[in-house]
Amino acid sequence: MAGEMTPKSDIDLALEERRRLQGLKHRLNKRAHIIQSVRSTLTTAGFLEVETPIRVRAPAPEQHIDAIPTGRRFLITSPELHLKRLIAAGYEKIFEICHCFRNGERGTTHLPEFTMVEWYRVRATQADLMTDCEHLIAAAATSVGAFPIIERGQNKVDLTPPWERIDVSDAFERLAGWRPGANPDPDRFDTDLVAKVESGLPLDRPVFLCGYPAAMAALARLDPADPARAERFELYAGGLELANGFTELVDFSEQRCRFEAEARTRAEAGKTVYPFDTRFLGALELGIDACAGIALGLDRLIMLLTGAATIDEVVAFPEGAD
Repeated sequence: MAGEMTPKSDIDLALEERRRLQGLKHRLNKRAHIIQSVRSTLTTAGFLEVETPIRVRAPAPEQHIDAIPTGRRFLITSPELHLKRLIAAGYEKIFEICHCFRNGERGTTHLPEFTMVEWYRVRATQADLMTDCEHLIAAAATSVGAFPIIERGQNKVDLTPPWERIDVSDAFERLAGWRPGANPDPDRFDTDLVAKVESGLPLDRPVFLCGYPAAMAALARLDPADPARAERFELYAGGLELANGFTELVDFSEQRCRFEAEARTRAEAGKTVYPFDTRFLGALELGIDACAGIALGLDRLIMLLTGAATIDEVVAFPEGAD
């Protein structure tokens, strides 16, 4: 029929892929150097690299993160709960570099399957994690000749530490015209965060957005001096959200209550309600040292340090996650 396109042959598709992979070679080379630098920075600082399961029975029940089912289990959305079980067992400084999976996430900066580094420290707070980020990213940038100034689009980003800390409520008041408080409307908060706050953050330097509303921190400790705020931050650089970190909630009863609240929210939204990780909750009940943990998206960090406009430009086979 006129107008119909002839399907491409296998050889045509193979040739297209070969050209695409050849074009990515310089960025994939830098990707390897960046990941090696991240691993080296953490091990040199005394962190132990560990491995945790990629298929789990009970993902963390967070409202906006959906796990991909695989048989009776789910692909991990994060290794967080298993890493905290290691902390509860007496490990003091640990990290993992792994693939994580989230259902329905696909865009210029999102893949359903992506690479993340998470690290945890006992007797540490969110402030310590911010310093970790400054050192780790500066070292990674140096490893590919991108420190202290990198170019992203039309902007130059100065990675020289220390980086600015911006309070979430102050940012919302200045950029969105309202202060969220402890329990803001989640739809309004999320919409204004993306449309007004994130887009209004500085592009010429990294910034930490700190002190999220208490209701926006399912696994973070509340600020003892201001229980309306969670001791949680997110890191932005060059318009990219790179990391989410917090001082960990270690109170068993409060954590179980938060899991139950998240489960109710997921049920009300018509989403899958995951079983609770009873071993994680049991570990908290036995006792866990005060600690802090962070997840940093390596694909986005590589985007930042190589000038890539999309996540597909720093991953060899992004279609494997589609």
